[in-house]
Order: sequence, then C-alpha cells, then structure tokens
Amino acid sequence: MSLPTDTPPGVADALGYLQHHLQELTERQNTSEHAINTTLAALTAQLQQITQLMTSSTPVSTVTPPPMPVSPPLVTPPSPAPAAPSKQRARPKLPSPPDFSSKWSSRQAFLNSCTLYLRLAPEQFTCDKEKIFWTLAFFKDGRAAKWSENLFHQEADTGIFPIQSWVDFKQQFWSQFFPVNAEADAINTDPWTLVVKFRHGLKLNVQSQIATMPFGRPANTDLEAWYAAA
Repeated sequence: MSLPTDTPPGVADALGYLQHHLQELTERQNTSEHAINTTLAALTAQLQQITQLMTSSTPVSTVTPPPMPVSPPLVTPPSPAPAAPSKQRARPKLPSPPDFSSKWSSRQAFLNSCTLYLRLAPEQFTCDKEKIFWTLAFFKDGRAAKWSENLFHQEADTGIFPIQSWVDFKQQFWSQFFPVNAEADAINTDPWTLVVKFRHGLKLNVQSQIATMPFGRPANTDLEAWYAAA
C-alpha cells in the first residue's frame, strides 16, 4: 500500500508498522488454521479405521435371559373385627364371715358363710391353701384360736402345713367342732372330755410341761385354765 507523497514521516512510520504487524497476524492465523485442519484430518482418518474394524469383526451373539416369573401379589386377609367388650355384671359386695370362737351355736353359720363367700368370689383365691389361711384368719378366740395356733406350730416344726386341701380342712373342722350325734354332743360338752381333747391337740412337750407343773397346774376339768397355761 503506497502513501501520498505529502504524508508526514511520523505517520508514515506508524502506518508501516501497523501494516507489518497486520501481515504477521494474518500469517499466524493461516498457520493455525493449517494445523487445525491437519489435526482434524488425522482424527477423521483414525475414526474411519476404527469404524472399519468394528464393522468387519464377527458380531458377538447376545443371549437374552429368560423372563423372570412374576409372583402373584400377596393378598392380606382382612383382619377380624375387634370383639365388642363384654359387659360384666356388677357383683354385689360380699360380707366377710364373722369371727369364730368354736361356740356350738355359731359353728354351722360360720361354715356356711365361708362356703358361700368362696363360691361367689373364687377369683380371689389361687389355691386351697389361700382359702384355708383366709378362713383361719377368723379364728380369733377360744378353742378355735388354739386349734389354729396349733396348726401353725406344726408347720413351724415340720416345714409343711398339716392341711393341704380345702376338703381336708372341712373334714378337720367337722371333727373338731361338730359332734357326730346328740350323744357325742353331750360327751363333748363334758369339761373333763373337753380338756382331754384339748391336751391331745397340743405338742407333746407342751403337754408334759403343763402336766408336770409343780404349782398352778390347771385342773383336768378347767378348760379355760388349760387355754391360759398353753
């Protein structure tokens, strides 16, 4: 590119420099484009070779796995409807038996009261021994209290309560507090007979200790004195 003749020297030098720099940039661009085109051509050739190798090789057979069996869906049976709460009949409050002291007039009433309570409230007792201990809790006076005390003394000596069943307890109760007949009733009311029966219910060491007392030994007809001495 030619410049006018009247162009100042400084401007001419600047323009010359710019023209030279522009020419260098153009040459660099041409060089870069040539390198890029060469690289692209090489990559294209390699891609074609890879494609030819893949198409010329024997295809590998693929085995399709058999379809998995489909399990039937689980059917949950319907839950039963909750049972309606049963209405429990209110039970009347049961009176406890009266205290028993072995008096002839109250023996049958006491036994009837205990039997009735045990039948109407069986859930309160888990075994016969609980029934027996509950009944003995009302033996609080007189001969009945002494008989209950002797039973527990025997348990302390042997480690086993002498009466194990309710049937056996009723039999023992009858033998202790019920006469067989009127004649036996008359005999059992005799003071000497009562003392003899009471002594037989005591432990042997207690019998011997009372019988050999040097002073204050109770008479064989004084049942209350024997109660106090035992």
